[in-house]
Amino acid sequence: MQHQTILVLDYGSQYSQLICRRVREAHVFAELVPWDRAADYLAKTHPAGIILSGGPNSVYAPGAPTLPGAVLEAGVPVLGICYGLQLLAHTLGGQVSPSHEREYGSAVIQASGRRPGEEVSERENPLFGGLPVEMPVWMSHGDRVERLPANFLAIAHSANSPLAAIADTDRCLYGIQFHPEVVHTPLGSQLLGNFVHRICGCTGDWTAGSLIQETVARIQAQVGEEGHVICGLSGGVDSAVAATLVHRAIGDRLTCVFVDHGLLRKGEAEQVVATFQQHQGMRLIAVDAKEDFLSDLAGITDPEVKRKRIGARFVRVFEAEAARLAGEWGGAAAAFLAQGTLYPDVIESASSHDTKHARTIKTHHNVGGLPQDMTFQLIEPLRMLFKDEVRAVGEALGLPEEIVWRHPFPGPGLAIRCIGEVTWERLETLRDADAIFLEELRRADLYRQTSQVFAVLLPVRSVGVMGDGRTYASALALRAVTTDDFMTADWARLPYDLLARVSSRIVNEVGGVNRVVYDISSKPPATIEWE
Repeated sequence: MQHQTILVLDYGSQYSQLICRRVREAHVFAELVPWDRAADYLAKTHPAGIILSGGPNSVYAPGAPTLPGAVLEAGVPVLGICYGLQLLAHTLGGQVSPSHEREYGSAVIQASGRRPGEEVSERENPLFGGLPVEMPVWMSHGDRVERLPANFLAIAHSANSPLAAIADTDRCLYGIQFHPEVVHTPLGSQLLGNFVHRICGCTGDWTAGSLIQETVARIQAQVGEEGHVICGLSGGVDSAVAATLVHRAIGDRLTCVFVDHGLLRKGEAEQVVATFQQHQGMRLIAVDAKEDFLSDLAGITDPEVKRKRIGARFVRVFEAEAARLAGEWGGAAAAFLAQGTLYPDVIESASSHDTKHARTIKTHHNVGGLPQDMTFQLIEPLRMLFKDEVRAVGEALGLPEEIVWRHPFPGPGLAIRCIGEVTWERLETLRDADAIFLEELRRADLYRQTSQVFAVLLPVRSVGVMGDGRTYASALALRAVTTDDFMTADWARLPYDLLARVSSRIVNEVGGVNRVVYDISSKPPATIEWE
């Protein structure tokens, strides 16, 4: 099925994926593509509309990214965001200059032609139709449009931006100087909904049901009638949904392999085997590879090296298991490896050509850590989905609630939450502390109100006093965040009495820890994980 599509041209903003995410909230498929490959994608997808992302450049700087001619030639509605607005104006003959007063942070814009307190008319201003005349937005720009191109009008302004939003309604060309995709613009999703529905004419055919049907058909076509698939199962929602989709497509030709690398949370290995082997009815093989992984990690402290060594060993374990299973299948080893790679995984790795204009933050466990000489062809049924879309698919597939709503757990496991060298003793300390944190969170009925919660063992020792004696033991950090999409996140405002109870239990029940701190960093500037 060919979905109505909005193409988002990436000009280097770390928020570019968020634009896609917000458009999909309106049940319209959106895909992020490099700006300099727009012509190729336009010819293939025939989109209903185009969004130009923000970016760090100035349109008048030498070598700055440009607006491909194919964008305007496509004859579909265009919305420029921040740099996209400036690029649209610059290309069409307007003037963009450095702003005398830069705007970074919250601002209030007012739609033109209406008084405060009124609602914007859809007929007069379809982009802001149905929204209040005054609305808070998030600005982040050092340049601004000083002179409009021909046939453009100002449709919104702020105290520092007289041209905060512009439009050529005859050609359906729009530009906004603020970021509607971030949570700091509370009505941004409605504005983007106006663009895709009212201006682009999209009806909204991007649903969990359609995703399941199309993904199953795609897997069947890729694997064929005789191919076999191995899926690495961790028990998290990503691998669980990926495995269930593959199982629905090819049945018993899927073998799930659970690799116990010794980097799991407390009791997790036993839980995974019981859930998927006994209750889900999938063919599951559990491999105990703790010693191999810990040997690979001995003496390693650099997080990128950790990720790559874990990724390499993970594939080697799979290859060995596939060779063993080949005899049962009566042919060569399994040709396919299924993974639960998500869309944000790809952007954070920035290692594929599809996201080459984003800046690398870290090598992702599902993307950058795999060796180039592996023998598998990859199946990534979730590669184009965000986390909440994966959960929606999981619910539609009938997976248990405790799996669908389980907090994300990184592929490298506790290795990247054990800062510094990874040893069995440090892992056990971290496991015990993490289990206490999660237990108390569930007891307080706050597990579903948070998005990701975990403990981090630090390579720091501090002086303490326990009883009448001096201690010199490890410090441990607690991390809890809330987020809709995992592209941005805020630290969770957990009750003080809960934090006090967790801290007290950890110090008293977990050997080797005498100090507990709480991480109050948002993403950005921090990432959710520490490594």
